Amino acid sequence: TKSAERGTAQFVVLAEDVNPPELLAHIPLICEEKGIPYGYVPSQEFLAKEAGMPNGVRTASLALLEVAKGAQEKFDEVVELVKGLSE
Repeated sequence: TKSAERGTAQFVVLAEDVNPPELLAHIPLICEEKGIPYGYVPSQEFLAKEAGMPNGVRTASLALLEVAKGAQEKFDEVVELVKGLSE
């Protein structure tokens, strides 16, 4: 929440199966307010695995991403493509 509120996150990924859903319900609102793109993945297990969480960590509710130096242009392209898919 703090990274999104501060605007330091550049992309937020949320798991769809978080229970109760109220735990993350405020995150998309903050992202929209701050202009931070966000998206969903099917499960907490998928997110933990794809985010490279250490062994023993089986689930993750959300991931906040910061873009590496030199990758901003490519990141912006991907965000525009994803936005186009949702329209």
